[in-house]
Amino acid sequence: MFEDQTKKSFIKKLLDHKIKFWLTVAAVLIILIAGGVSLYVKSALEPVDKNNEKAVNVYIPKGSTVSTIAAKLKKQELIKNEKVFITYVKFKHASGFQAGNFQLSQSMSPAELIDKLTSASHVPAFKIVVPEGRQLTEIAGMIADQTNYSEKDIMNKLDDKSFINKLKKKYPNLIKDDVLDKNIKHPLEGYLYPATYPFYDPETKLEAIIEAMIKQTDKTAGKYRTQMKDKKMSVHKTLTMASLIEEEATEKADRHKISSVFYNRLDKKMPLQTDPTVLYALGKHKNRVVYKDLGVKSPYNTYNHTGLPPGPIANAGESSWEAALNPDKTDYVYFLAKKNGEVVFTKTLKEHNKAKSKYITNQSE
Repeated sequence: MFEDQTKKSFIKKLLDHKIKFWLTVAAVLIILIAGGVSLYVKSALEPVDKNNEKAVNVYIPKGSTVSTIAAKLKKQELIKNEKVFITYVKFKHASGFQAGNFQLSQSMSPAELIDKLTSASHVPAFKIVVPEGRQLTEIAGMIADQTNYSEKDIMNKLDDKSFINKLKKKYPNLIKDDVLDKNIKHPLEGYLYPATYPFYDPETKLEAIIEAMIKQTDKTAGKYRTQMKDKKMSVHKTLTMASLIEEEATEKADRHKISSVFYNRLDKKMPLQTDPTVLYALGKHKNRVVYKDLGVKSPYNTYNHTGLPPGPIANAGESSWEAALNPDKTDYVYFLAKKNGEVVFTKTLKEHNKAKSKYITNQSE
């Protein structure tokens, strides 16, 4: 009996030692694993390369989930681990991820990436700057410079009748049948508003690029709709007159006076005789129109035809829109620009020829 008790006590002690041993082993393993996981997570939350600040363009589409954002960041080698990034976002209760194009770098930690992606720090994937007084062919070149579309493809789209008809339905107060007149060189000439256009999707469709410019013209036209109605001017005629003023005006020119000259000549049934229309008819950019150019056969040639040309010859800024609808009241029917950009206005042909002789022919002041 005594021997049985001693035996049981020995076995119990032996089992206690084994349990303690394995508990110790398990504890050590847990500590090692936890430490390993901790180091792994810590490493995953560090920048991919803290010394690489080279900007990487990342486009985040609207409606992107944290998972799709993480996948995109991993693909562009901006984070080390997708799952850790997603878990970290949840842990930080981060929200409000923005859509757009962002400039990120491998030197940013996940925390910094999240701050960037949840703030309004996105930048355009590209932008198109359209100055005033530019023709459609020039604007096509500007679009081509910033996109993968060729100038030929852009012009084909701008002149595409089915595309024009779509725009007519969408912008009925702006684009009317005037643009499809048989004498019109390019239907949308003058309808692409001069401004800076940022685009955040690097794969923005050509139609969307063009429409952004049309939309801005429609918005501007809305501001002058009452004035156009009072003056019995259609949008098309307003754009046409504004384009002539834009092309003739210098920095020192008074657009309202130039406008008055054009209206005075129209009232007197005189041809407008504005050189930019001749150049537009020729399809050339020249510093000076010579006598033989004036004979070009074209409905745009305002030396051979009275009235306004069939349509705009370029785009126009708002100052030219405003001048087209609010000409000064003058008796001027001639003007010419001096070498320094100042414009001389005259009332008679005799006065005009005298000014021409003084400022143009002799090139003296």
